[in-house]
Amino acid sequence: MEEVRVRFAPSPSGEVHIGNARTALFCWLFARNRGGSFILRIEDTDVGRNREAGEVPILEGLAWLGMDWDEGPDRGGPWEPYRQSERLELYRQHGRRLLAEGKGYPCFCSPEELAARRAGAQREGRSSGYDRRCRDLAESERQRLRAEGRPHALRLRAPLEGETVVQDIVRGEVRFLHAELDDFVLVRSDGRPTYNFACVVDDHLMRITHVIRGEEHLSNTPKQLLLYEAFGYEPPRFAHLPMILALDRTKLSKRHGATSLQQYRDLGYLPEALVNYLALLGWSHPEGKEVFDLQEAIAHFSLERISRSPSVYDDRKIEWLNGHYLRSLPAAELARRALPFMRAAGYDPQPPDRLAKLVAAVQDRVKLLGELPDALAYFFRDDFHYDEEGYRKYLARPGAAELLERSREALSSLPEQDFTVENTEAVYRRLAESMGIRAAELIHPTRLALTGRTVGPGLFDIMALLGKEATLARLGRCAAGLRRD
Repeated sequence: MEEVRVRFAPSPSGEVHIGNARTALFCWLFARNRGGSFILRIEDTDVGRNREAGEVPILEGLAWLGMDWDEGPDRGGPWEPYRQSERLELYRQHGRRLLAEGKGYPCFCSPEELAARRAGAQREGRSSGYDRRCRDLAESERQRLRAEGRPHALRLRAPLEGETVVQDIVRGEVRFLHAELDDFVLVRSDGRPTYNFACVVDDHLMRITHVIRGEEHLSNTPKQLLLYEAFGYEPPRFAHLPMILALDRTKLSKRHGATSLQQYRDLGYLPEALVNYLALLGWSHPEGKEVFDLQEAIAHFSLERISRSPSVYDDRKIEWLNGHYLRSLPAAELARRALPFMRAAGYDPQPPDRLAKLVAAVQDRVKLLGELPDALAYFFRDDFHYDEEGYRKYLARPGAAELLERSREALSSLPEQDFTVENTEAVYRRLAESMGIRAAELIHPTRLALTGRTVGPGLFDIMALLGKEATLARLGRCAAGLRRD
C-alpha cells in the first residue's frame, strides 16, 4: 500500500478560523488513521492576503489542538522548503516547460483591457470569461510584444470541448464541461504563480496522495486535473468537505460569535472539547457517539463517513461539550489551566494549591475557563455589591442584622483549625434549632453577606474556603451596614 500523505496548506493571513481548523483536523485524523504523513505547507504567494507573522497563529493553533505535523516550515522535511514564497524557481521551471511544450501560452492583455472586455461581455449577456485573444497569436507578434517590454502572464491552453470528471470521495462523480472553463492564468505578469498552478506543482513534488479541503475548492479541481494531465502527473484523490453554516443557515461569520481558534482559547474553551466538536462537523462516529477523545477519533476516522450535507455550527452544543470536558478534569489540572485567566483578572491565588480547592467548589457551575474569575471573585475581594433582589428578600427584612450577628458569634467559638465544612454546618444547625427557625433562614442571608450572591457552591464549603477571619469580618461588616441603614 502506498504511504498516505496529506497536507494542510493555509495562507498566513492571521487567525485560524473554524472551517480551516476542521479541514486541518480531518487531514490530520486521516493521516494518523492510515499511518501516513501530515504536511503543513504555507501558501504565501498571494501577498495581498499575507499578514506579518501570520504563520504564528497557525502553528500555535494546531499545536494547541494537539495536532502535530511531520513536515513543515518550522521543521523541514524531504521536500522542503514548505513556504511557497521560497519555491518560486520550481514554479518558473514548470511554467517554462508548459510554454516549451505548447501547453501554455503568453497572454499580453493588461488588467485594464481584461476588465473592460469583461464588463462589455456582461452588458451584452455573453460569458465574461477570458476570450482567448492571445491563444493563437503568431510567434512574430509575440516577439514584437516582448520586444516592446509588454508584461505578460502565462495561461493554460485548455481544451475547448469535452469535460473533466472529478471522482470525489465525498461527493461522488462531478462533471465539468470544458466549454465553461477558460484558459486560466498559471503565472501572473509579475512572476507569481496562481493558486491552482502552485498547488499542483507542490502536491506532485511533495507526493500528496489525498487532497482534503472545503467544498468551495471543488470548482478549482477540474482546473487542477487539467494541469496534472498537461504535466503527465498522476493526480491525488480528492475529498471536498461540506460547508459549515450557522444556525440561521447562512455562511458562518464573525457576526455569529467566536469563529477562530484564538477566540475560543481566549474565552476559555478546552482544546479537547473543540477537537471533539470539530470532528462532528461533517463526520459521524460509527457508534453514534458525540463525546470522544482524539485517540478514539483517530481509530474510527474515515473519509467515507463524511456527509455531503452542510454542517450546522451550534455554539450551544460546543459550550455544552466544553462544560462536559471541564467537569471531567481533575481539580489540579483545572487549576493549572485556569491560572492564566485568574491572573489576567488580577487574581493571583496563593498558596498555589489553593486554586485547586477553589475551582473544585465551582467546577460543576461553569462551562468555560473564562467564567472562573467571576465565579471565584468573592474569594479574592470583599468590595462586592449585594445582589439587589437577594438584598430585598434576605437582608432588607427586619431582624436580618441580628441573624448575622448571632451567626458570627456562634462561628467565632470555632478554632481556626476546626473551621471546616462539617463543623460550620453543625454550628448553624444548632443555632437554627436554638432560635426555633429553619436553617435556610440563616443560610440565605449568610451566603449573601459572604459572597454578594444568592447562588453558588454550598455555603459551608464557602466558609471553609474563606477561612474564619474573612467569614467573621464579612458577617460583621454586613450586619453593621444593615444597622446603619
